[in-house]
Amino acid sequence: MLAVIRTHEKHSKKNNEIGIIMKIDAILWDYDGTLVNSVPKNIDITKQILSVVAPRLSGENLPHSLKSEKEYHIANHQSKNWQDLYVNYYGLSKKEMLEAGTMWTEYQLKNSTPVELFTEIKQTINQIHLPQGICSQNSSENINRVLENNNLSHKFNSIIGYDDIPSGAQKPSAFGGIKCLKQIFKTTLNKNIIFIGDHEGDIEFSRNIEKELCKNSKVISIVAKYSGAKTKLWNYKPDFEIENPTDLLEIINNYR
Repeated sequence: MLAVIRTHEKHSKKNNEIGIIMKIDAILWDYDGTLVNSVPKNIDITKQILSVVAPRLSGENLPHSLKSEKEYHIANHQSKNWQDLYVNYYGLSKKEMLEAGTMWTEYQLKNSTPVELFTEIKQTINQIHLPQGICSQNSSENINRVLENNNLSHKFNSIIGYDDIPSGAQKPSAFGGIKCLKQIFKTTLNKNIIFIGDHEGDIEFSRNIEKELCKNSKVISIVAKYSGAKTKLWNYKPDFEIENPTDLLEIINNYR
């Protein structure tokens, strides 16, 4: 049984429900929760950062959302973005949240907790013969390291991380997405892009990118449900939902 779901409709390859006359020009990916399972590392890093910027939230007072991978997933997918996660789920003040953001790259790079690609990600990326990019709130240096370790660096034309854009232009602002596309193409006119992420903020991000592009461009949003995303209560709905990374290939192949 196929696992690709178009929002509110199950996809059937047999009757070609999603076959559309449209050439896809590039695939943009989110990183955490989409390409890699970084939850164990992110929990460890967050604990370290909280011990510095908000020590009152350490030890026995550790936020509930950081006590297990299950609780982390719930909070992460319910929050609008990382700022919302830090303030409304971890209990930081706005000032503490901003300070924590400036520490993220340093702590990411020196943390040795293993990060693994999701099953089928590598084979999916290698079967895509289109320009690919990554738009993430992780460190681009950290992302590059993981790609190199998995022999995937050559598959990506652009990687935009947290430290590559202004703090006030993070997701869901389109800034990083537009920067990524400008590194891939000489012009962003008349482009049809697929963006795949695991968070409601990623879907809002894709909508904002489309607004920034010309009227003849399209951004197709896909949510990766294999990392735990639940879209029922989301205000921003994806165009497609996939249960496995290789389902992305089916969607790409159904655009002409």
